[in-house]
Amino acid sequence: MMQPASNDSRPTVLVYGGTTESRTLVEGLLATGMCRVVLCVATEYGAAVMPPHKDLACLVGRQQADDMELLMGRESFLCVVDATHPYATDVTANIAQASGAVGLSLIRVTRAEDADDVWLTAQTVEEAARIANDLAGNILLTTGTKDLPVFAKAIDGFTDRVYARILPARESLDLALSAGLAPSHIIAMQGPFSMRLNVALIEELGISVMVTKASGRQGGFQEKSDAAKETGCTLVVIARPVEEEGLSVHKAVAQVIAMLRKRGANHAG
Repeated sequence: MMQPASNDSRPTVLVYGGTTESRTLVEGLLATGMCRVVLCVATEYGAAVMPPHKDLACLVGRQQADDMELLMGRESFLCVVDATHPYATDVTANIAQASGAVGLSLIRVTRAEDADDVWLTAQTVEEAARIANDLAGNILLTTGTKDLPVFAKAIDGFTDRVYARILPARESLDLALSAGLAPSHIIAMQGPFSMRLNVALIEELGISVMVTKASGRQGGFQEKSDAAKETGCTLVVIARPVEEEGLSVHKAVAQVIAMLRKRGANHAG
């Protein structure tokens, strides 16, 4: 944990992240110089993409609700910001449970919904796998590695038909290989990805079906949708698990700054 200088009375904000939003949020808070930030991420990759900063500490590792509650109760945080992925529903529930248990103010960052478009919608990963299996041709998965075993079980000819774009991290590569993907069918790249790059991959690999999540503009959804239209590729979209209430990343930064100013005014008085 970051150790503040003895004369540093600035508060610390606890952020759970690993998303584009969390990076934007942390950079916005640090730019004010009004606080320090502790960022919790699940993997080393999530920490590696954050530029180093003297007022930033990264805690790496998956936390359960008890771990979160222990951390929140042990340190004196101004608030906690949940900027985790919209599909990480278990993590979001754990953060809410832990922050409620210790009485810590919680801010949830959400992504804007995608505009209406034409695609095949699945309510679950299992349904998306069944839809993809019923369609002809090669399949490109852009849904991460956690659900690869579901696709491996449901898709006939998985080894030959399926390609997966994953994060360039050891953990992701190991999961992809253990799911049965050949190295030649693994695309380890860091986003964001442009529409043209998506088009190039679809054309180079002969992709007929692309599976994605409704991850919003920050998750590159629009670029995937545009690439599918450009190439005639069928897009299968896994719907968001829940409709969430929360703030945009910029409104979340503004709310934390307002809390920092209020705290400073109270201390000055």
